[in-house]
Order: sequence, then structure tokens, then C-alpha cells
Amino acid sequence: MRVFNTAATIAMFATGALLLGACGEKADAVTATSTASASADGAPYVLQGTQVWSVPDPVSGRNYQVFVSLPASYEAEPNRRYPVLYVTDADYAFPIIRQIARRVNLEGPVVQDFILVGLSYAEGDKGAESRRRDYTPTPNGPNNSAGDIHGGGAAYQTYLKSQALPFIEQKFRADPAQRVLLGHSYGGLLGAQILFSDPAMFSGYVLGSPSLWYDKRHMLGVEADYARTHDDLKAQVFMYVGGYEVPGPDRRNTSGANLVADMKTLQGNLLSRNYPGLKVSSIVLEDEDHLTVAPIGFTRALEAVLPAR
Repeated sequence: MRVFNTAATIAMFATGALLLGACGEKADAVTATSTASASADGAPYVLQGTQVWSVPDPVSGRNYQVFVSLPASYEAEPNRRYPVLYVTDADYAFPIIRQIARRVNLEGPVVQDFILVGLSYAEGDKGAESRRRDYTPTPNGPNNSAGDIHGGGAAYQTYLKSQALPFIEQKFRADPAQRVLLGHSYGGLLGAQILFSDPAMFSGYVLGSPSLWYDKRHMLGVEADYARTHDDLKAQVFMYVGGYEVPGPDRRNTSGANLVADMKTLQGNLLSRNYPGLKVSSIVLEDEDHLTVAPIGFTRALEAVLPAR
């Protein structure tokens, strides 16, 4: 049974960034259902109709969990395959995106039905520790993180491709041609890394407030390296950032990095390549900062990459 402490995970995210329907399978799955004990006064709130599965990494020896939420039509349409939205930082992003997807469709279809998969942090790690290691491309972390481990992004990417994605596509009616990755902050940095090293892993990429500032804007160099050896980039890319994500005097501004300018630079660079298979768009969400922008950014992302058909 997975209990989501959203407040705690959002608080963790703030520190580290500024930087569960079931289908009958048991095994190691834990399906969140309503039980007599769970309805007792003071019991934890549980997301009904969601699942938790263990998907270990045989290389690192770390155990990761994936959180799964199936669309309402899943059982009624047994021959249908669905797009899959994979989200990083699942402890906070999974429950938020799940509820957004439900709510925006209340008065008619706005986004299409999809399988939601949350990519959790490594078991036994603090969230900030796990994401700093797994979502970054080089060991050169920011100055205020001396002693912290960074640069495990490539290894985590290999884990996703060899373990997590095959697990989901073997167990659920997922459409391999419609995989979307959504990441915010360091999660967006990870998305950019995958986009420019193995773009076919996903058909769509949502780069939310991506930490392109990381390691002296290392990822912009990676994009340029990709462009020198490729004449196409087949993907849909949607980026968002908050209007306050620029240096300034307000407490909501960043302390140095200009995420708005970096996002616009990346978009401009991508458009200048004239890749025939690339679709790229972005939005600056005014009056939002690095933390508050996530829910509305998630909403705009769903509308952009998984619009109702």
C-alpha cells in the first residue's frame, strides 16, 4: 500500500531542485484498495485504483518502484493499447498528474486516456539524494552540493530502457510507439539527456523548468554535438518554465540561473536545425516560480502531448 505524503515530497523537491484499476496480478504488486482497516479513523489516505511494482536494477543493485494508474476505459476495452506517460519524481508528480488528467476531462475529453507510470526514487535513498545522482549527466554538481553524488544519468537511462520500459510493456497494454517522458527540473535535465542521446526511447518529451544551467550549461553542448552528426530528431518536445525563474530581487526569483533564457535558447537552437521530424513548443507561465509552476505546467503538457482525439 503506497501512501503519498505530498507536502513532504514537495518540500524535499524544493531543496533538491534549486536548485497506483488493478488487472488481477498479485506477485510483488501492492494494489491500493479500500479495506475496512484503511477506512478506520486516522488511517492514511490511499490512492484507490493504483498499483506499486518493484522493478530492481540488476546493475547497480538498487531497487526502484514504479507506480501505475490505468485509465478508466482499460478494463472495458480489452483490445486497446494506450499511450504511456512516464513521470520522474513520482512521489509528488504521480498523484498530481493523476488527478489533473481526471479533472480536465470532467466536462468532455481534453486529454486522451493514457497509462500513467511514476518513476520513484531508489529505495533506501532520500529523494534528493536519488534524483541528484540519477537525473544528472556529469559528476560536476553545483557548488552548494559538495560531497553529494551526481552524474548517474546515463546509468539510470540504461535502467529505464532495459528494465522499467520493458516491464510496463510486458505487463500492461502499453503502446510502445506512444511513450512520453515528463520531468521537472533535474527530471527535465534527464529528459534532455535522453532526447539527445537516444531520442527513440520516447516519442514525446516534456521538459519542465529543465536545469539546463547544470555544469556550465553542459546540455546545450550535448545538443550541439547531436546536431553535428544528425540531420533529424524525431520527437515532440514541449517545454515550460515559470516567469519568476530568472535572477531578480523577489524571493521567488532564482538565485542565479536564468531558466527562461536557457529554455528559449534551447528552443531556438532546435528550431534552427530544421529537423523534419521534430515538433517543439514552449510556454512561459507568468506569475509562477520553480515550485508553483509544476501543476499548471503538467496541465499544459498533457494538453500539448496527449490531446484528446
